[in-house]
Amino acid sequence: MALLIGAGLGAGTLALLMRRRSVDPPAPVIDRSAGAIPRSLTALLEVLPQSTVLVDSSGLVVQSTAEAQALGVVVGDRIGNREVARLLSEVARTGISMERDIDLHRSPSGRSPRDMRFRVAPLTSDITLVLIEDLSESRRIEAVRRDFVANVSHELKTPVGALGLLAEAVEAASDDPGQVLHFARRMRIESARLAALVADIVDLSRLQGDDPLEHARPVSIDAVIAEAVDSLRMSADAGAIDVVRGGTAGLVVFGEENHLLTALRNLIGNAIKYSPQSTRVAIGTRLFDGTVEISVSDQGIGIAVEDQVRIFERFYRVDQARSRDTGGTGLGLAIVKHVCTNHGGSISVWSLPGEGSTFTMRIPAHPTSLSLVPETDESTHLANPLEEGVMHTEPTIEAAS
Repeated sequence: MALLIGAGLGAGTLALLMRRRSVDPPAPVIDRSAGAIPRSLTALLEVLPQSTVLVDSSGLVVQSTAEAQALGVVVGDRIGNREVARLLSEVARTGISMERDIDLHRSPSGRSPRDMRFRVAPLTSDITLVLIEDLSESRRIEAVRRDFVANVSHELKTPVGALGLLAEAVEAASDDPGQVLHFARRMRIESARLAALVADIVDLSRLQGDDPLEHARPVSIDAVIAEAVDSLRMSADAGAIDVVRGGTAGLVVFGEENHLLTALRNLIGNAIKYSPQSTRVAIGTRLFDGTVEISVSDQGIGIAVEDQVRIFERFYRVDQARSRDTGGTGLGLAIVKHVCTNHGGSISVWSLPGEGSTFTMRIPAHPTSLSLVPETDESTHLANPLEEGVMHTEPTIEAAS
């Protein structure tokens, strides 16, 4: 009885100390030796979020989870990983709990190791507990965060450095009004570029942290398009760009209106910035397969296939020099991708050099849209992506998730 109580209390204390925030339980515990361990201990292990293995004093696995076997930690009734076996031997020799990070391959030929943390603790003189925690996702997110900070730092250096040099030039040319005016104009351009970059960084950071469904509501696509076009009217007029609208009206999605507006404004703004003067930008909408599709087409120079697979990456620019001229930050399409992903949708691009580009957002339709009109068949797309404002989007390249 004392052994049962001691094992139960020890395992309970260990579970509290090692519990992660995750609430998802592992696969059901597989008992290899019924009655070999106290039932109270088995019950405690079943509620732990980590995968678990129990090993007796002879090295025999008396109980393990299915995930531990899938990872190759347990093979038959033995520990199948040498590093884990060595860790168990050290704990058995010293009687002290230990922790170690080990890279695991699903198979000997596996190319992508998984970062796992093993905690080994003696529960009784005969039973040792192994807790297995997968760190792969958290470390991937941390690596993405580090890369993002490094990229932001690099991108900020250019406009900040330019402003410093221009300030020195203004100071040196203080006796020449013409030069002062010239440098002041350049400072204004660089300031606008810096402001746009900071705004995009803030938008992207907010999108990565927000749950769009937390404050979601039915959103009229017509209203979002109208507001996006209106906000870009001056830019379009400056380049003599004709912005037209076609397709199905009255479509509704369930989401966050400001996020959708930001994404659509980025797509239309890019189409305007990278279009030759006196050309057309067309916006088309349709309902297809339970999804609202919003396409933005231009008559620009198009995008090479090798660039299409990367244009949704943060800070990636097809033409660095042209991006500087147009004030591009390299974050606009990354923001669009995040908005679509957060809404359970996707973004894709169709483009041919010399024939322009079409970007298509796909967002799950609100139930009111499903009963609004019969869904459009794929074959009804017009061959000309700009004819009557209806987009042709095949073949397309989907943004990587």
